[in-house]
Amino acid sequence: MAIHLVIIDALNLIRRVHAAQPGQPDVDNTARVCCQALQKIINSTEPSHIVAVFDHNSNDRGWRAELLPHYKEGRKPMPPELLAGMETIQDAFMAIGIDSLLSDGDEADDLIATLALKVASRHEQVTIVSTDKGYCQLLQPTLRIRDYFQQRWLDSLFIEKEYGVKPQLLTDYWGLAGISSSKIPGITGIGPKAAVELLSLYPNLEAILTATDLAPKWQKKITGNEETARASKAVASLKTDLELGFNLQDIRYHDVNQD
Repeated sequence: MAIHLVIIDALNLIRRVHAAQPGQPDVDNTARVCCQALQKIINSTEPSHIVAVFDHNSNDRGWRAELLPHYKEGRKPMPPELLAGMETIQDAFMAIGIDSLLSDGDEADDLIATLALKVASRHEQVTIVSTDKGYCQLLQPTLRIRDYFQQRWLDSLFIEKEYGVKPQLLTDYWGLAGISSSKIPGITGIGPKAAVELLSLYPNLEAILTATDLAPKWQKKITGNEETARASKAVASLKTDLELGFNLQDIRYHDVNQD
């Protein structure tokens, strides 16, 4: 049987659904709307396996904050009623046949990346459902990213149009230009346009940082900021070597409506 693994970036879905509710958001209603969305995703993707991956809820800001202390600093916390209702939402997901996986000390992004690549490397189909463009660094023939809310594929053509680089150069691009929303600095004075220009002249970030023939206008911005650029690239990169502790059989999709 061919495998099609669908991975739901759970909080990416839940927080957007919750925030879009009119008036005072209600956890039960959030769970209901999320399940409606998930049913649509299941109907369109026809998964053989499916899982919803959640971030851990501890105060540990993870390995990325060790490299860049301001990483994601000042981000809006999860609304308390939503945090308290996570178990309710996970139970609702389970009722429609979707198991939940909680990251333990690593961000959900890394757990999703590890699982996705493990399956895609066997030439099996993987679909990540998320609006997070960070996953696009993983793109390959059997691994795709679906933005449910915009109803679009975040594919290679989308990335090249959006950023001006190929998916495999995204982390090099972010090492130069940074990601302001996540407090990833990149190199001060090098914005998106300059990052694209530099990556058209050199094969990757490391080649740029160690080049001996950089134009003076770039050299003065880069000199002294090499380690910040390397840290920015590392933080923007997804870990793909976590210990998963389960196998695919554990997340096989079973249509509960057929019982």
